[in-house]
Amino acid sequence: MLPVIALVGRPNVGKSTLFNRMTRTRDALVADVPGLTRDRKYGDGKVGDRPFIVIDTGGLSGEADDLDGLMAQQAWQAIEEADLLFFMVDARDGLMSGDETIAAALRRTGKVVQLVVNKTDGVDANSAMADFYALGMGEPHAIAAAHGRGVAALMDAALATLPVVADTADDMVDDDSIRVAVVGRPNVGKSTLINRIMGEQRVLAFDRPGTTRDSIFIPFRRDEVAYTLIDTAGVRRRARVTEAVEKFSVIKTLQAIDAAHVVILVLDAHQEISEQDASLAGYIAEKGRALIVAVNKWDGLDAHQQNQIGGQLERRLPFLGFATLQHISALHGTGVGNLFPHIQKAYDSAMRELSTPKLTAILEHAVQAHQPPLVRGRRIKLRYAHQGGRNPPLIVIHGNQTERVPAPYKRYLMNAFRDALKLTGTPIRLEFKTGENPYKGRRNKLTGRQQKRKIRLMRHVKKR
Repeated sequence: MLPVIALVGRPNVGKSTLFNRMTRTRDALVADVPGLTRDRKYGDGKVGDRPFIVIDTGGLSGEADDLDGLMAQQAWQAIEEADLLFFMVDARDGLMSGDETIAAALRRTGKVVQLVVNKTDGVDANSAMADFYALGMGEPHAIAAAHGRGVAALMDAALATLPVVADTADDMVDDDSIRVAVVGRPNVGKSTLINRIMGEQRVLAFDRPGTTRDSIFIPFRRDEVAYTLIDTAGVRRRARVTEAVEKFSVIKTLQAIDAAHVVILVLDAHQEISEQDASLAGYIAEKGRALIVAVNKWDGLDAHQQNQIGGQLERRLPFLGFATLQHISALHGTGVGNLFPHIQKAYDSAMRELSTPKLTAILEHAVQAHQPPLVRGRRIKLRYAHQGGRNPPLIVIHGNQTERVPAPYKRYLMNAFRDALKLTGTPIRLEFKTGENPYKGRRNKLTGRQQKRKIRLMRHVKKR
């Protein structure tokens, strides 16, 4: 699974600045989740072909009285989830007593720790580094996170301590099964749904030993189709599963989504759609995973309540227009069997091979029906399209001025491709490329035909 790096240290040492630098964003890919990650953020990073997850934490004061506070609890939760810790200190402040207290606590965790001395711009780095050797945390790494100085060397050193993992989950499962992740908030019915799936007739299943942080890959077959269920709730042998509220793990969920072909997002019909539901849904959409929204505990709702849930889905999750919606009762089994045809259709759509002639024909038809807008008096021209990737389908469109294609027209093209290709359950990604102008830089040069025409014209003028 993807390695996890947690950023820890006193307040205001530059953890969030380094987080943004590592994720190449100005905020977390998965924003704060109320009640769970209010004081820690999760994001995706990548150096070359080495992907990883990074966690930004709230500051630790280093005072013993504060170590039981909410912020400290969140930080220590991140420390527990991490494979590697970046212990950040401030070069301008120098060595503080709080740094020493935190260093002592980190040593007791047994985790691999990289000491990161931040804000070394504008100070004598060598003298600033000297004080921090006293922490006994090994060789310090001098960086200036705000400017990016030293960050590349830090990441090279950090990744050298971590195992190399695949950018996808293909190497984690040794067959061609459809990988399905079941995710959702605690107590929405994930355990019940997983038990229902594994208890279906004609299902053969066994537990495969878990990887880091106890994510479980459970292979099984249904109607001669091979699946691998990615269980985000930890080890759950069928005889030992209880209905107790599960401990929600952000890391396990992010890794399950990354490893999956299809994600089932479980919502509770008796609860309002929360910010946490929206955050999970947003991450799934950002990752481009095929998605089935399973609204659980649907039985027993009257028509008014059902309409309310439908309205909430439209208001809170408008970006999930591509997803398949299924109403279920995991406890009684209602609608659970219908999930599998949806999974198959979503998987087929996400993994389909799309021919260049067909994509180009769809593009031409869409352009004829609705021309791209004029930009500075010139019409945007879209010439041809081809497939650039799968899971999700990536369609690369070539033309001129493609960088000026407005968002509404992109959505129009996306819907045109989706309708023509009959893609269900999966998002579509569009990538636009502008071809080089063959006459760029040669505006004063004439082609051979133009030169001949010019000569004929000059001869005609002379004769007159």
